[in-house]
Amino acid sequence: MTGAADHEAQFLNDLGRRVRHARTVRGLSRKLLSQTSGLSERYIAQLEGGQGNVSIILLRRVANAMGVRLDDLVAEQEVSTDWSVLRDLLPHATPAQVTAAKGALTGGAESRGEAARRRVAVIGLRGAGKSTLGRMAAERLGWSFVELNHEIERENALSVKEIFAIYGQDGYRRLEQAALRRLTEHPGPLILATSGGIVAEPLTYDLLLQAFFTIWLRATPEEHMQRVRDQGQLAPTGDHATAMQELRAVLASREPLYARASATVDTSDVTVEAMTDRLVEAIEARFGRC
Repeated sequence: MTGAADHEAQFLNDLGRRVRHARTVRGLSRKLLSQTSGLSERYIAQLEGGQGNVSIILLRRVANAMGVRLDDLVAEQEVSTDWSVLRDLLPHATPAQVTAAKGALTGGAESRGEAARRRVAVIGLRGAGKSTLGRMAAERLGWSFVELNHEIERENALSVKEIFAIYGQDGYRRLEQAALRRLTEHPGPLILATSGGIVAEPLTYDLLLQAFFTIWLRATPEEHMQRVRDQGQLAPTGDHATAMQELRAVLASREPLYARASATVDTSDVTVEAMTDRLVEAIEARFGRC
């Protein structure tokens, strides 16, 4: 009996860890998740701590509020990013594509994605400088510059804030993926600034990595926090310690995802001009002088 109880306790601990990871990687505080799911912060804290029995209905509400699959949270094995991508692609595949995929997985011919053209995407946490540096680099290179959020707003005639209010996190992510798919048809040259949380959506992020030369704009947590404050996106009288703790948690959970980018540009402790120089150098190292 003790063995069964230990197994159940471990399952609840693993479940709590997955919920906590899914929340932090999407940049959601417990308070915001509480508001979107309709559940109390105390319940969410207990869930993440692996405490007590969990109602499947309430867990489903948590999953829906975060825009994640319920089966990923309760899986007995860890769900890899590659498996998430394959699972999301499979319902839309033709019989011929399924056959080809099975052949590749069993040792047949390799699948080959289209090599990235002169399309660059910059990724990173809020305050990384994606919009500012992306625009400045595009101007210097004579390339087009697009902000993915602005494309979503233009295509849907709604602000991002309104989209979240009407459709929620899951709805926004669907619109984000649709906008990105259309941009993969852009012949280039193009620099695309993405949202910080795009890396948390396996299929969308995989599409980005395949269609764009992706560059992670990396900075220290302190740099991120100061830039967010300078942009007026965080009240100067707010709880700095709590905000910094949440930012560190989000960055730590996303770092392995950001690290999948083709290149990394460190933007810490240098001027904006130096940051732009580094970004342009990374682009020219890939595509040559433009």
